[in-house]
Amino acid sequence: MEKTNALSAFSALSQPTRLDVFRLLIEAGDAGMLAGEIAEALDVRQNTMSANLSVLLGAGLVRKTREGRAIRYFADTDGLRGLLGFLLQDCCGGRPDLCQPLIEDIACSC
Repeated sequence: MEKTNALSAFSALSQPTRLDVFRLLIEAGDAGMLAGEIAEALDVRQNTMSANLSVLLGAGLVRKTREGRAIRYFADTDGLRGLLGFLLQDCCGGRPDLCQPLIEDIACSC
């Protein structure tokens, strides 16, 4: 991931509702959630939710699929992996073996 993309992701996550959406979608896993379900779960108006989801999409942190008239959103694990990789690419003074415990702690075992 390039620095510009990382900054876009951090900017997207710096807003409380968008951070809540992203964490909710991570929790939802492969099932994802419909846009209306996300709005209801977080008690956010649908048009506000739509704008926040667009920002997360643009930052590469979520992906979507159409289901008839509804849209289902998912956490984009590739985007998250890229962001974490960006943060850890030069960790531990060039000794990635020192970072292994940290990587194991944050790695999903699902």
